[in-house]
Amino acid sequence: MTQRGNKKGNPTGQCLTEQNMRDLIAFCYESNLVLMADEVYQENIYNLSRPFISARQVLGKMPEPIKSGQEVVSFHTVSKGAYGECGMRGGYMELHNFDPDVIEELYKVAAINLCSNMPGQVALGIMVNPPKPGDASYPLYRREKQALIDSLQRRARLITDAFNSLEGVVCQETEGAMYSFPRITLPAAFIELARTKGKEPDVLYCLELLAETGLSCVPGSGFRQKAGTFHIRTTILPQESVFDDIVSRFTSFHQGFMKKYGGSGGPRSRL
Repeated sequence: MTQRGNKKGNPTGQCLTEQNMRDLIAFCYESNLVLMADEVYQENIYNLSRPFISARQVLGKMPEPIKSGQEVVSFHTVSKGAYGECGMRGGYMELHNFDPDVIEELYKVAAINLCSNMPGQVALGIMVNPPKPGDASYPLYRREKQALIDSLQRRARLITDAFNSLEGVVCQETEGAMYSFPRITLPAAFIELARTKGKEPDVLYCLELLAETGLSCVPGSGFRQKAGTFHIRTTILPQESVFDDIVSRFTSFHQGFMKKYGGSGGPRSRL
């Protein structure tokens, strides 16, 4: 079982509570599942009331025999967060409660592969051993890193507010990671049109969005969304200097779309 993004969910950008994680670990133990905690977005946090808590930390608070019996793999990478920004590639994994023979086999598999790229290795080394207070580079490091996080937080606020201002669109807060996953109540006429074209309605919506605005989003049907609902997954990665233009283009498209196909808006429940 993979808990995608650990606390910073992909595709929704939501943060799990510690109790959510305790329940998940208990479920994995009871179901004899390995928990693969992809914690690559642990620095991208915009809701400070929910700080990052690692799966390993929660596991350490669990009662026995879960604490010493549940297998957990923790993943982290330089290619996400404030460092690589989805460009630089390099990462690691840490195994907890695994049989030593399994770990030995994993080392064998790793040993027969070519080494990872040199820039990625350097970047990863810096990520796990960053400048510390007292180092000459520390003040600049803190300023640059915090500036990136602050910018992502502003972009998260902009995109959430923009989605929630539109007819038929509801979007939960983007609390972490780089994603928003708004639910769109599509007009019945458009749903029927998509069916006649042999496409999922949210897929056709994304295609029309791309054709008219150049904005590329992922349809919610690619994420096994709840039956009868429609979503799109988008990111907050475009540079802040162009973000207002992106929001404006999407807003203009959706308003025209709803006018063209006869939107009703629907209930604004957050699902």
